Amino acid sequence: MASVALPALSCRSSGEPVKELRVCTNRTCRKQGSFQILETFTALAPPQLRVNPCACLGRCGSGPNLVALPQGLLLRHCATPSRAAEILFSLCRDGRAASSSSAVTDALAALALTNNALSQIEAGKFPEAEALLTQALDLKPYGGLHKIFTHRAVAKLGMLDYSCALEDISQALALAPNYSEPYICQGDVYVAKGQYDLAENSYLKCLEIDPSLRRSKSFKARITNLQKKVGEVDVT
Repeated sequence: MASVALPALSCRSSGEPVKELRVCTNRTCRKQGSFQILETFTALAPPQLRVNPCACLGRCGSGPNLVALPQGLLLRHCATPSRAAEILFSLCRDGRAASSSSAVTDALAALALTNNALSQIEAGKFPEAEALLTQALDLKPYGGLHKIFTHRAVAKLGMLDYSCALEDISQALALAPNYSEPYICQGDVYVAKGQYDLAENSYLKCLEIDPSLRRSKSFKARITNLQKKVGEVDVT
């Protein structure tokens, strides 16, 4: 397995796209902050790139370490979110003309806005979250757009703006057709609108994409709520 320092421009020069990044979360890399790096990669990655944790990659002490697949290229010293963003830009920029520094700055700024927005959503401050996510989208980060659109759809659902929520869901699915989260939000919107057949279709699509959702308490609660709503309609 080859090992290089950052940024890993050689991955792009190989002509073969990187399909997966695995981040070591074993003891030494974990102490060096690999979970934060994993979160950064997960948030910023474009939909075609999978990001997963993994066991020890060797070279302990020079981490956090990660490997780009299928090239098998080991990347070392990825200790900060800015380094993670640099790697992603190098691997996934797809001809973008912007400089690495400006692209990384915009991506990290969008990530900060998104994280702030998620806190606002948890607090029930949906208009504030919507404004922050709109700012994030205006930065046009090179990755994670499908997630930002999905989060903004959740905020718009909280504002009872169903039509705009569905528009954002459509944007997210256009970017990432196999991303389950937009379908969950889509189902929630249809439940709120009383369109229970459409909600069921959306939730079933989620399960088709990610069968593990069957074990999710929140997803089970959605199905139970949908069944209750349908039962109420049948009674009346």
